[in-house]
Amino acid sequence: MITDAQYRKLEKKLGYSFEDISLLRLALTHSSYANENKKNGEVCNERLEFLGDSILGMMVATLIYKGKPGMPEGQMTKLRAELVCEKSLASLAASFCLGECLLLGRGEEKGGGRARPSILADAMEAIIAAVYLDGGITSVARLIKKHFTQRLDKFENGNTDYKTALQEIIQEKQGRNLYYRIIGESGPDHLKSFAVEVLLDDRVIGNGIGKSKKEAEQAAARSALAEIST
Repeated sequence: MITDAQYRKLEKKLGYSFEDISLLRLALTHSSYANENKKNGEVCNERLEFLGDSILGMMVATLIYKGKPGMPEGQMTKLRAELVCEKSLASLAASFCLGECLLLGRGEEKGGGRARPSILADAMEAIIAAVYLDGGITSVARLIKKHFTQRLDKFENGNTDYKTALQEIIQEKQGRNLYYRIIGESGPDHLKSFAVEVLLDDRVIGNGIGKSKKEAEQAAARSALAEIST
């Protein structure tokens, strides 16, 4: 069980105090715990996660739009994907020590669920929805601005993994197949140049050239991100 002290510690890290603490508890309730405690009327955080995902996407898009005037649409799409991907959200959740507050089933507990990125990321989205339901759009906007502004600059100025950013977008489109194909190479062995195209199902969505296959794939992914949007 989660203690009142743990709730207050988490609220302090979030920078938000709940009027209805049951919403925070719900956001921290994993399906494994709810399934083991159905007789007690426990409900998991999946519905909150669904809502939080939409709120986060819209708020981060707004943050990028207002904070990065002049940034092209393709780069905005890439940056949003990086900010709201599982890895990013799990990292943010870890900074709040969210894992120690989760309500998990016995099996998930033994399996290391408190440190599992997917569980942490889902709980983070659920908390965002809980803040929205508890305090409204102004409160959740303040929360996201506080915790994502610095991350926005960090992601923009860091070494961008365009392939990962593209994959995060494609994962939202169920049943789609993303793959890379070498279409040419030239130059002597010490000065090789590779040409790569990236395909979504059977449709080419980007092309790139690089001094290595990996560099060419990154260039192709960057090209694709400039052409597609979610």
